[in-house]
Formats: sequence, C-alpha cells, structure tokens
Amino acid sequence: MDQPRMTLRLPPGTEDVARLLDEVEAFAEQAEIPTALAMRLALVAEELAANVVMHGTGAGFFAFTATVTEAGVAIAFEDDGPEFDPLAAPAAHTEEGVDSREVGGLGLHLLRKMTRDASWERRAGVNRLTCLLPREF
Repeated sequence: MDQPRMTLRLPPGTEDVARLLDEVEAFAEQAEIPTALAMRLALVAEELAANVVMHGTGAGFFAFTATVTEAGVAIAFEDDGPEFDPLAAPAAHTEEGVDSREVGGLGLHLLRKMTRDASWERRAGVNRLTCLLPREF
C-alpha cells in the first residue's frame, strides 16, 4: 500500500505560507492523521516556511513534502535561500522570561523539540532539512 504523501513547491510569500497551511490541513484530513500530530505538522510547516519568507533573502521557492509512515510523518523541506543550517543555529533561551530574552529562535526550538532524526544538507544551492514528526510525542 502506498503511503499518503503531499508535495508542494511555492514562491516565498506570506500568502504562500497560508496556502501551505491550507494544503497541509487538507492532506492531514485526507490521510486521516490524528489531530495532535496534524497540529504539530502544521506548526512545523509554518515555522519552516515563515523562516524562508522572513530571512531567506533572494529565495525563489520553498518546497514541502510530507509522507505518512508507521512511525509518524516524514518531512522534507527545501529552499534556495542563503545557506542556513537550522540544526546548528543557537538554541533559544527558553528558560528566560519573555521580557528578558532575545527575540527569535522559538520556531527552531519547537522544530528541535517536536521532531526526531533531523538532518540538514546544502547541495547545488538548495537547503534541505529532513526530519520525522513521531506519532508519539
């Protein structure tokens, strides 16, 4: 049996992040992904795409692929923005209060906390992040 899968490639615009979320929601419903896992999928997809929109100066696209597996949902995210390894970026200081910590980094913090087996590579001018959103969180 084929594993349910979605792939979407979009230009990096704010409205395209919204379109990605609509597509992820429809995919999760069609693939009968449990609600809690579907919510984590949408959150990770939004964070990855929003980072390209906000920080990927010169990026021409982002691409999101999600594949349902027995272990959860496997994700591949690609963009042609500047080289950026989200796994090597400094961690957000979540133990500090909102008023005293620096802005930013929470999306990457969530990515690290909610996914497993994450890896990143840069090849032919494209950033590629792969990870697994486990069924059990």
